[in-house]
Amino acid sequence: MQNFSSIYIDAGKDWIWMKILLAEDDMRLGELVVHMLKKKGGHTADWVTTGREACEYAEATNYDVLILDWMMPEGDGVWACRQLRKEGYMGAILMLTAKDGLQDRINGLDAGADDYLVKPFEIEELLARLRALSRRNFAPIQGEEVQVTGLILNRTNQTASIAGELVQLTPREFQLLDLLIQNKGIALTREVILDRIWGLDADVGPKAIDAMIKLLRKKLSGLNQELIQSIRGVGYKIEA
Repeated sequence: MQNFSSIYIDAGKDWIWMKILLAEDDMRLGELVVHMLKKKGGHTADWVTTGREACEYAEATNYDVLILDWMMPEGDGVWACRQLRKEGYMGAILMLTAKDGLQDRINGLDAGADDYLVKPFEIEELLARLRALSRRNFAPIQGEEVQVTGLILNRTNQTASIAGELVQLTPREFQLLDLLIQNKGIALTREVILDRIWGLDADVGPKAIDAMIKLLRKKLSGLNQELIQSIRGVGYKIEA
């Protein structure tokens, strides 16, 4: 199982962008945590409600941190953690639980969790623990550099280049370009792009996405062909 890091660190603003999976079956808490991860943390986040879904998503998508609730249907957090570690998952895992006994903590950590947060918790503590996990070296970064039609995207230092010349991209432009490359051949709707880059609760509309795509195309004009394709009535894609 591969684990590609998507962490972006802006040293000037002390801001860390991460791609996070939350597995939490409490609908109210799950909605709140996802909202705060996006709004206050500046991260992108997917949300599932069962242990089985957590394993499926973690196997199919490259996350920087998994947040697993202890008590969930179809495989609890401890089961999901054990399954993922058994299959070779090397990414960071944080366990959420109302169980605060010493043996419970030991069981969670022995299952393969890297950290443990007891409910109820403050969102500031959760964000701090996520930042701490992001600074740890969990696995060698694989696939840190990808090449598409003459464009080289380096996820380690968050740069893009064409024929050896750096292309100046903003953090969100890089995230959007990387999102399209990760989903080569798939037409991404504006809603999906909005959710992954800004968060659905952001005060940003489809026109902002279109404007960013226009800027990206201008910055990538050094390529021999247009990389980002418009899919009428749908959104955008990069052909495989």
